[in-house]
Order: sequence, then structure tokens, then C-alpha cells
Amino acid sequence: MASAAEQLAANMNMGSFAKATELHKRLLFTLGALLVYRIGTYVPIPGINSQAFLQFFQNPDQSRGILDMFNMFSGGAVERMAIFALNVMPYISASIIVQLMGTVYPPWEKLKKEGGESGRKQLNQYTRYLTVFLALAQSFGIAVGLNSTAGLVDNPGIFFIASTVVTLTGGTMFLMWLGEQVTARGVGNGISLIIFAGIVAVLPSTVARLLGLAQQGQMSAFALLFIAVLAVATVVFIVFMERAQRRLLIQYPKRQEGNRMAGGERSFLPLKVNTAGVIPPIFASSLLMLPTTVATMTANADLPPWMSWLPLVTAQLTHGQPLFMALYAALIIFFCFFYTSITFNPEDTAENLRKYGGFLPGIRPGKRTAEYLDYVLTRLTVIGAAYITAVCLLPEFLVAQMGNSLYFGGTSILIVVSVTMDTVAQIQSQLLAHQYEGLIKKAKLRGRGGRGAPAPVRR
Repeated sequence: MASAAEQLAANMNMGSFAKATELHKRLLFTLGALLVYRIGTYVPIPGINSQAFLQFFQNPDQSRGILDMFNMFSGGAVERMAIFALNVMPYISASIIVQLMGTVYPPWEKLKKEGGESGRKQLNQYTRYLTVFLALAQSFGIAVGLNSTAGLVDNPGIFFIASTVVTLTGGTMFLMWLGEQVTARGVGNGISLIIFAGIVAVLPSTVARLLGLAQQGQMSAFALLFIAVLAVATVVFIVFMERAQRRLLIQYPKRQEGNRMAGGERSFLPLKVNTAGVIPPIFASSLLMLPTTVATMTANADLPPWMSWLPLVTAQLTHGQPLFMALYAALIIFFCFFYTSITFNPEDTAENLRKYGGFLPGIRPGKRTAEYLDYVLTRLTVIGAAYITAVCLLPEFLVAQMGNSLYFGGTSILIVVSVTMDTVAQIQSQLLAHQYEGLIKKAKLRGRGGRGAPAPVRR
């Protein structure tokens, strides 16, 4: 027999969606915020020669490599050198650093574990400060690179550098604020949706480029069909793995309450195969982009002798290169385990189970339960890390064989599918909550109307 929640979920349809006015407001706010973001990707920074920069960016002789993925995440803002060219990557890098410091720096570790809501807000504030610093550093490197390249700037000089730094940093801070507003007042995670919107925006041009290559004879019809089938298979595989979980049985003992026995229920503790979600590939990508973005933009500038190694490393940190793939895989695996250890603490979970009387059948509560949870979670994380690494590296092997012109990374597909699933799940939870509210209101109205009503006649 279906539970009440399952019955409500089965009754969700367009009629129930039409009545959820609060959900409508949240969806409209989210769409409006993403529209503002997309408009900003077409507003160039002051003083830039947009046509000259576009020709410079699309020059096949230029080794863009990492900028192609940066351009994809920003929805084409890099090739237009728009005010949102940095996107939210400085914020993501700042989040990495703050979370790492939260595990090795004792004051921040204490703030995270014992600070509660105020501690979380304080760490978020540190993340914002660090975002400003990273955005200033990256925007300054980009401004110096643009200023030193002939023909890209109308009036090069110190004023252009200052205005570019202020514009790019302000664009990043605005997107960070916009993402927080979407999370609080819209549907879904705001930062993830901004990245999602940027990837989806360049998807039509990527498909058109593939079709153009096939039409020009530079790619065979079989290769195009293979890529299409591989993309569909990857999406299906991602959906399957994202929904996969290990369910641990939890037993609650019976207890005496007055004249009756209570308890004895059974429930399940779901452990996802991919507990870290899309965070590992995003973190890995941002760390790989951080040291190479400035180096790529300053390729034509005169570097000091002690930085002579930077162009050599940058040339290897491009898609399809063995060094890039090795570092990418290593960072993904590291962040899978690191982020899983942050989001799920076996000792805290075991302590909560013991506090409420729950236990895993055949395992003693407390330390033994924590060890078993860590045992299961470690093996699930190995599978999850292998799955994410395979999805993200598969397009890299295609790039190594076919070139950067058709690049659309596994990270992008993973983000699009995962963010779509999370957003749809939140919409369904909003609809479910609206149906619960409707049932409560009906029950209250029936209770008020039934006070003076005659009792039903029994037959």
C-alpha cells in the first residue's frame, strides 16, 4: 500500500502546478536572474576593441586550450570580453581554499564544527573576502595582458587597467550576490544554475560547429553519429549513477510507553554512490584554470627570467594533453574523497543514531557503527570517483584524437544533467509542500464547519 507522500506525489500534475503560486514566483525570479546574467555576458568591458579581440580569440594559431572551457562556463563572455568574463570561478576557488583551511586551520575548524549558524555565516564572509582578492588578482592579470597586446585596446594605459580590474571584479561580485539571491528566493542552487546557464548557452553553437565540420568534410558522418550516441549514452549513465545509492537498514528497538508498546520501526539510511556531486570536477577545473588564465592572456608580454617556465607548463595544461589529463584525474579523485569527508561524518551519524536509539542490525552502536559507515562510504566513494573521472576524461581522449574544435567536456555534461536533476527535485518538493498545505487548510475548514453539524448515523 502506497504511503501518503507517494500518493501525493502521484497526484502532482499541471493542475497542482497551476495552483502553486509561491512556486510560480520562485521560478519567475530564477528566470529573471538568469536573464540578467545572460544580458551581462554581451556587455563588453570599457575600452576593449570587441571585433579585434574576437578575431584574436578565434585565431587558430592561438593556443587557447584552457580558455575554451573558461569561455564555455561563462556562456561565451570570454570571447566577447564581457563584464562577466570571470564568471563565478573566483568564488569557487575561494570556496575551495576556505574548505581546505577549515580542515587544517584549528580556529576555522572549531568555527565550522561548533559555531553553528553564526560560524557558517562567518566562514561565508571569509569566502566573500577571498573572492574579492582572487577576482582582483585575476582581473589585474587579464588587464595587463590586454594592455600589452597591440590592437586589442582603444586607449591602452593605466586608466584602462584600473577600469578593467574594477569592472571584472564587480561583475564577479554581482554574480556571487545574484547566485545567493537565487538560492534564497528562487529554485535550485544559484551558483550552479549560473554555471548551468553558461554551458547551455554555448551548446547550440557547439552542435552547429559539429554539423559544419561534417558538412565541410572535415568530419565523417560516422564520427558525428558516434559522438551523438556517446553523448546520449553518457547522459543515461550519469542519470543512473546519480540516482544510485546504498541503503543501510536501521532498526529502532521497542519501548514501553504507558500501556502500549512503541518503536520497533525500520528505516533506511541512503548513501549515494556520488556523495560529492558535481563539486570535484568544478573544483579541479577551477584549480587548473587559476595558474594558466593569466599566463595565456600574457603570452605576448615580456616575462621576467624567473617566469620562463610558465609558457611551457601552460602549453601542457590544455585539453587532450597527458599532463592535463593526469592532473585532472588526480584532482577529481582527491576532491571526491575530500568533499565527501566534509559533507558526511560517520562519527556524527553514528552518534545521532545512538542518541535516538537506532542501530544497524549486527553492529554495535557507537564506534563500531562509525567504522562500518566509514567502511561502506569509502568503497562507495571509490566507485563514485571512478565514475566521475571516466565521464570527465572520456571527452579528453576525443579531444586528443580530433582536436579542440569540437570540445564539449564531460564536466559540462555532468553539471548540466546534475543541476537539472537537482532543480527538478526541488520543484517537486515545492509542489509536494504545497499539496500538504492544501490538505492542512482543508482539514482546518472541515473541523470548523463540523462543530455544529449533527453526528452521522451509524448503520
